[in-house]
Amino acid sequence: MDPIFVARPSVGREEIAAVTAVLESGMLAAGSRVAEFEREFADNCGASYAVAVNNGTAALHAALLAAGIGPGDEVIVPDFTFYATASSVLMCGATPVFADVDERTFNISPQEIEKRVTTKTKAVIAVHLFGLPFDVPAVQEICRQHNLLLIEDAAQAHGALLGGKMAGSFGDLACFSFYATKNMITGEGGMVTTKDTALYDRLRLVINHGQSEKYIHTCLGYNYRMTDIAAAIGLVQLQRLPGFNEKRRKNAEYYNAHLSVKGLVTPFTPPGMQPVYHQYVIRLTREFPMDRAAFMEYLKENGIGSAIHYPIPLHRQPVFGLKNDPDPCPVATRLAASVLSLPVHPSLGEDQLAYICETINRVN
Repeated sequence: MDPIFVARPSVGREEIAAVTAVLESGMLAAGSRVAEFEREFADNCGASYAVAVNNGTAALHAALLAAGIGPGDEVIVPDFTFYATASSVLMCGATPVFADVDERTFNISPQEIEKRVTTKTKAVIAVHLFGLPFDVPAVQEICRQHNLLLIEDAAQAHGALLGGKMAGSFGDLACFSFYATKNMITGEGGMVTTKDTALYDRLRLVINHGQSEKYIHTCLGYNYRMTDIAAAIGLVQLQRLPGFNEKRRKNAEYYNAHLSVKGLVTPFTPPGMQPVYHQYVIRLTREFPMDRAAFMEYLKENGIGSAIHYPIPLHRQPVFGLKNDPDPCPVATRLAASVLSLPVHPSLGEDQLAYICETINRVN
């Protein structure tokens, strides 16, 4: 069997045709395709507004700046997530405060958020990690009680549902990524959604050099604009997203039904949630027959890709300069040492899924 990659973008003739049409139009920078993509994306996730940007990190940075986050402020973030969730806070001159996560969902723990609120706290960034919504009602209530902004990091959760509502419709702001491995892609790209007109207006300034009109710069802004080329890909991918997500869910269901090794814990989904499995992340306990490094090598020898998301909890990243002892986020530390992502992308066939499960089950 050919090698099975842990992630693979799904791009077809429609995307190629859409890009070709933009190239032939001569309008390559932000134009009508971007505006159309913003409208359709906002409608899709139940937001009033969407602002397209050039990557997911820019989305987070722009959202924080639009919210007025700056030096002296604290923003609570999960300790177990991608670096950009916290680095975007540093980019504003503010301080990321790391909260531990739930051992079953891997998402930020509301109880741990509550413990970290201070007079300097201005916002919470909660991540729908690996495509599973976080406990939105609990986090919303904490933010309401303490008058905090809620920013959804939905970079991995395009189309994920909680109580029938889409990720990206719950917070004051929500940020998406369209990186090449995400559930839908533009190559590089991002989006910020909101229902707040004032936040939307500030976002427009932030991503376009702070321009209120041409050559009139009313605040410090950045060049975070998306191109029409990327938006053209995004428009096609948005239409294909429900099919992509359904295939990911079916792939995950296959794993859940067929993986049977002692010490291998499959993903947990709380009631009322419909994840989209940006990653299918298993956890290896002490009862598993191999250590993680040996297991990854075993998979590699059998032509199966795997990855670790994420091997180092954020509070241990040197850039944040923290030297906490004892460990302030023990669950995140344990997860970083025990999780492993298996292929779950829509291009997988059932024969490949069967081969992966059979190969894993042989380690018994």
